[in-house]
Amino acid sequence: MQKQPFKESRTPQRVIKKYPNRRLYDTDTSSYITLAEVKRLVMESEPFVVRDVKTGEDLTRSILLQIILEEEANGSPMFTTPVLANIIRFYGHAMQGMMGGYLENNIQALMDMQAPMLKGVVSGNPFQQMQEQMQKQTEQFLGTFGLKR
Repeated sequence: MQKQPFKESRTPQRVIKKYPNRRLYDTDTSSYITLAEVKRLVMESEPFVVRDVKTGEDLTRSILLQIILEEEANGSPMFTTPVLANIIRFYGHAMQGMMGGYLENNIQALMDMQAPMLKGVVSGNPFQQMQEQMQKQTEQFLGTFGLKR
């Protein structure tokens, strides 16, 4: 009988502790990690949770938003200023819950299409095509509520 890898015997969700000095501590590796390393966990679909070391509060969303903010500030942003403005307008709006579900469903659809699309595309940039398609769908969705560029 072959031994199972050590990783499979761990808890299904990795715990990262956030200290008041803003440092992140990975309890799996017993070491401090950076936001770039948290991004790598996301890219590898590694389940994790970030917890405040004092209160135990779940800070995962704020860490993910921090990564998005850094990505948007560097290189080519995914969200245009009008799209961000329209997203902000949905906060407190009756359609706020629907908007979150809409974005989640469309992003999941893109993720589901990603592998076959990358195999089948011979010319052009598939990521740019996906970005353009998502931008077009979002603009159409927002247009149905009178929110336009």
